[in-house]
Amino acid sequence: MLDLQRLKQTKLSGQPLLQRIVAQALDLNYRLPKKTEIIVEGIEHVPADRGVFFAMNHTDRYNYWPFQYTLRYRFGRGFIATWVKGKYYEHPLMARFMTWANNIPIPSRGYVLSAEFRAITQRAPNQAEYRALRGLIDGASGVDLSPIEGFLRRRPEFKAEFDALFDQMMGEVIRLCREGLARGNHILVFPQGTRSRRLSRGHTGLAQITQHLGVDIIPVGCSGSDRVYPGASPVAKAGRITYRIGAPLAVDGPALRPHRILEPFTPFSAAAGRAHGEVFEAITELVMAQINELVEPEYQFSADLRSDGVEGVKRFL
Repeated sequence: MLDLQRLKQTKLSGQPLLQRIVAQALDLNYRLPKKTEIIVEGIEHVPADRGVFFAMNHTDRYNYWPFQYTLRYRFGRGFIATWVKGKYYEHPLMARFMTWANNIPIPSRGYVLSAEFRAITQRAPNQAEYRALRGLIDGASGVDLSPIEGFLRRRPEFKAEFDALFDQMMGEVIRLCREGLARGNHILVFPQGTRSRRLSRGHTGLAQITQHLGVDIIPVGCSGSDRVYPGASPVAKAGRITYRIGAPLAVDGPALRPHRILEPFTPFSAAAGRAHGEVFEAITELVMAQINELVEPEYQFSADLRSDGVEGVKRFL
């Protein structure tokens, strides 16, 4: 599982061996008689001399693989460290693969809540229990805590313990992002937070980390990967994947300058949310709107902006 110890032990490489091995397999796969065509538009927007944060829609399990492969081996624009959900570190072999592939594990609040609950009860929380747990740690008023009364009797200081643990874990995420950029990596983030064929609302983590580190965001729209990778198999089918890379959203550029946060703050913290929540939301909406313009109509926002992917506690465990 993803815990504080695993995060502390995670290191990033400037030349990740497993990414290079996987790239050789992908090269063979994409060139087979049933060929996979990968089109990249806007490569001129990607700097060759520094790392940036890519913000991309997440249509399927593997839509970042062709992008990593093409960016590095066709255009020589460096390696990528991808933000990956904590749930993918639940299985020991998968956890090792994710680590060796130079990914950055992200312990969302939902994941840490669910994992801490499971550590005591030996099962995942149901929807009512999760809502109560989330209301507790968010400090919401009028929350019905009756579904978790038994849990709280065993962990009476749970909110304070959770806050301290989450802050430490996200501190390690910040370290890894700095480390990746320092080693010449780009950082890839899926702001939606879960797989969905249609674009949905984004989460603010990307806005927080880029404002804190002072790094540019480059939006990327991916279309067609879900047909090449329709299920769990990592073997690509014949088809066409199109990546459209948008103009950089420079941290001090015209689009983001009105939202620039100059005073120090700690990303992902409750204090940052209280002080700058509206700014983070505004940046996130701007980024998601840019991605929406870069994908084919069938992948654009749905009418209600909702995800068509996994929902509920299954998102986390």
